[in-house]
Amino acid sequence: MSKTSKPRRSAEIRWRIIAMLILPIFGAMVKLRIRPGSSLPTSGPFILSPNHYSEIDPIVMGVVVWKLRRTPRFLAKASLFRVPALGWLMRFSGQIPVERDASAQLGKPLQAAKLLTDRNQGVIVYPEGTLTKDPDFWPMRGKSGAVRMALEQNIPLYPAAHWGTLNWMGRYAKKIRVFPRTTIDAVVGEPFDLSKYQGKPLTRELLEEATEALMHEIAALVGSLRGETPPKTLHDGTGSKETR
Repeated sequence: MSKTSKPRRSAEIRWRIIAMLILPIFGAMVKLRIRPGSSLPTSGPFILSPNHYSEIDPIVMGVVVWKLRRTPRFLAKASLFRVPALGWLMRFSGQIPVERDASAQLGKPLQAAKLLTDRNQGVIVYPEGTLTKDPDFWPMRGKSGAVRMALEQNIPLYPAAHWGTLNWMGRYAKKIRVFPRTTIDAVVGEPFDLSKYQGKPLTRELLEEATEALMHEIAALVGSLRGETPPKTLHDGTGSKETR
């Protein structure tokens, strides 16, 4: 058995254990509806970039990826690892913590993600980096990590969205709602078209342009789930916290 196949098999075993423990509980509290046509590659690396507005989002997207027959991995902000139960789950499954103010250490999570993609594993990256501050819960402007990884490693980048999670665990809330059962809709879009950016120097301007386009793709998917039109200008991420 190769060195890379050992950690891959270990991760799959851990996720099977997690699935057996979590899915029955998740299913008792959540009715997850994945839009028909949502798919991920059956093999090989990928990056999945969803919207983010609840601390429970990683569990929802992890289940989505698992149901699409891939093993989920995350680049997630380090504060999530301090949330009871969720933090244990993320450590057990080998997720990658990233400090919110870790721009000076950006190479570390990127190197870790490259290791995962070299092993043909998927990586879930929240491009917003934190819960959206948009008062209406639309995606806000994102950070360039997901786009940079996709361009540097030449791997497919999938925008994704979910809606309804706020009824299970509100933004900045610390408790989930057990009853009644919450309906959550999710969708994975087509691979994000990076062709116009490939083969060019990865300047700040190029990465910002590509990231802005990605965030609008994610916002459009959110809008399709909500039955609403997303704003033309995304929230810039400034302002105080608003609970709801």
